[in-house]
Amino acid sequence: MAAILALFASVDVAASRGAIAWPDNWRAPFFFITDYGLSDWVLIPSLVLMILLRLAMFPMQGLWRKATGELALVSAFIFLGVGVPGLLTNLLKRVVGRGRPTEFDASGAFSFQNLFNDWTFQSFPSGHSATATAMAFTIGFLWPPLFPILLVVGIVVAMSRVPIGMHYPTDVFAGIVVGMLGAYLVRNFFARRNWLFMQMPDGRMVLKPLDGLRQLVQRAKA
Repeated sequence: MAAILALFASVDVAASRGAIAWPDNWRAPFFFITDYGLSDWVLIPSLVLMILLRLAMFPMQGLWRKATGELALVSAFIFLGVGVPGLLTNLLKRVVGRGRPTEFDASGAFSFQNLFNDWTFQSFPSGHSATATAMAFTIGFLWPPLFPILLVVGIVVAMSRVPIGMHYPTDVFAGIVVGMLGAYLVRNFFARRNWLFMQMPDGRMVLKPLDGLRQLVQRAKA
């Protein structure tokens, strides 16, 4: 175990300090890219939309009520698919208490102060990495053709945390894993309740036909 930790530490330090040492014009784009990993721009609109749609359903009847309910479920899925991994990540950050690269000179790559509730010791796992990855999988579950593009974007966002000096590579990897597993957890939770997704005989989880929305679109085209 000590040898494994030593290997991780050496890789983390070499990759982190090497990336931070890049020329400023190389690093500059990553400071812009990394903001995609913030969760507010996803969580707030999806939560507000979900609440408004649920309220709008009450006076509705028939097809409009069904379609509005489907949109509310989609909004709820996006909110939870991104929010649950984010919550798990923030809890883990505080439990683990790993020092960020900014603390390397004073404490080393594997310094832990889980009782010191400060952002400088909330490095593992990376929240931005978890959010970007969770977004890729959550939207990918709803619109599979978009998944490859979103996954590439998510990985680039996750990797951006290293050259800007906010995380070690192992923090980023852990964030990616939490984001992916959290999105799957929410998707399976919905599927077990027959919300949006269903399980096929071969075990695959697939998106259910959104009949209300489909019929409204067809009616609008007619």
